[in-house]
Amino acid sequence: MRAVVIGSGFGGLAAAIRLAAAGHEVTVLEKRERIGGRAYLYELDGFRFDGGPTVLTAPFMFEELFALAGERLEDHVRLVPLDPFYRAFDQDGTHFDFHADAAMMQQEVARRSPSDERGYARLSGRISRIFDAFYPYTERPMMQLHVMMRMLPFLLRHRAALGVQRLVDGCIGDPFLRRALAFHPLLIGGHPARTPALYSLIVEFERRWGVHYAVGGTAAIVDALGSLLERLGGRIECGVAVERILVRAGRAVGVRLEDGSERDAEVVVSNADPAHTYDRLLGPATGLAARRLRAARPSMSLHVLYFGADRTWPATPLAHHNLLLTGETRRVLDRVFARSKRARAKTAEPLSADDLFLYVHLPTRTDPSVAPEGCEAMYVLVAAPPLEEGDEVSEAAARRIRDLVVEVLDRRYLPGLAHHLVVEHAIGPGHFRDVLNTPRGAAFSLQPTLFQSGWFRPHNRAPRVEGLYLVGAGTHPGAGVPAVLASGKIAADLIERRRIARPRPARAAANDSPVNAGAR
Repeated sequence: MRAVVIGSGFGGLAAAIRLAAAGHEVTVLEKRERIGGRAYLYELDGFRFDGGPTVLTAPFMFEELFALAGERLEDHVRLVPLDPFYRAFDQDGTHFDFHADAAMMQQEVARRSPSDERGYARLSGRISRIFDAFYPYTERPMMQLHVMMRMLPFLLRHRAALGVQRLVDGCIGDPFLRRALAFHPLLIGGHPARTPALYSLIVEFERRWGVHYAVGGTAAIVDALGSLLERLGGRIECGVAVERILVRAGRAVGVRLEDGSERDAEVVVSNADPAHTYDRLLGPATGLAARRLRAARPSMSLHVLYFGADRTWPATPLAHHNLLLTGETRRVLDRVFARSKRARAKTAEPLSADDLFLYVHLPTRTDPSVAPEGCEAMYVLVAAPPLEEGDEVSEAAARRIRDLVVEVLDRRYLPGLAHHLVVEHAIGPGHFRDVLNTPRGAAFSLQPTLFQSGWFRPHNRAPRVEGLYLVGAGTHPGAGVPAVLASGKIAADLIERRRIARPRPARAAANDSPVNAGAR
């Protein structure tokens, strides 16, 4: 069977590897000059910067892919376990470490707030039970409503439909710990109060399998997966942009490229954002489901700043992964997640460093190879609101954010940084919209709300186009590296099931034309 995969993010690569291992003829088409999707690599003057995901957990999901070829992950990529997982900083500079060891984590809570020690144990137990109840659904398709309805008793029993923030607040009293222990939804583009507690299984993923760093950066895993696919007989073509998914008689039969050439296929897997897939590659999509997708609530966007410095800071309090939880919580989150442009305008100016949620990644704490000798590489993620239709982030606004970030790092954590920067690069909401084809520049596609999860999220098999499958952050089970890898597994399994099922009778029409394709 011939399969074309559009895009080479983790979801596309995972699906492609599984299909190739099953003996299918697989071609991955990537419009950029190198693979990775959001997990892109920027190489600047000897510095290596991961473009996107930097937090890696559940290494067994990568191991599964190499095992399909009878190989071992550790023969191709070196994963280093991190401890602490993260270091969260308060306004006054004190920090809280997220540890791999449960006893150490309990002690860290007690150090910060002795009265919350028992509450934290209760919170941990609730998260573990949520994980046990919902983890099996993360590797299953969710295309029938009754499947999600079977989850309802678990949602009620474990109070997993409540927001993550409410789950934490019900067990923890210290204001800073409440913020720190509820931050995980931000890693998948969600508001801690609006993201259902079922997503707290992310925390359990980390507790059970750790947080890891790939030596050479996340791009080292991307490159290893690309090479694995080629060893399995798959092909990767970069610099090749898909303009259209071709549909005849209600079935995907290939793709048309921007240069006008066509590639035929029996199966098409789209790693593009679902809205882009339906509205641009197929569309314009019509119908109720398509309207719902257009009206869906986008995740937050991001400004991502990449800095290279000509010195290091051995005495810095910063760890490998850092969360700067400084300003007032409501103001910080309202700036990013306010539901109307008018509401966001109230918190937009004057902008200060304490109005920003900052995640700071210092890979050179663990891996000096990603920077020239004696130099420091860093990546700063700044949460930002998604764009409104027709909006742009001005150069002045982007520069203001950059200056605030440099100022706070220089003043509190990396003294002298401003005078030692030798390399800079940045991407913002416009990049996610125009380069990664995500509507409104939503960095994580759809926001992880209750009614944008499970059955309500775009399905991994297109409902109205035979032979079309979807993977990536915008599909079930959601954003985050483990979920995206799972989407590739789900799609590949669905393809195999359909292949061995009795073929359906051929339909009457046979046109290459836009389809009335819904999003679910």
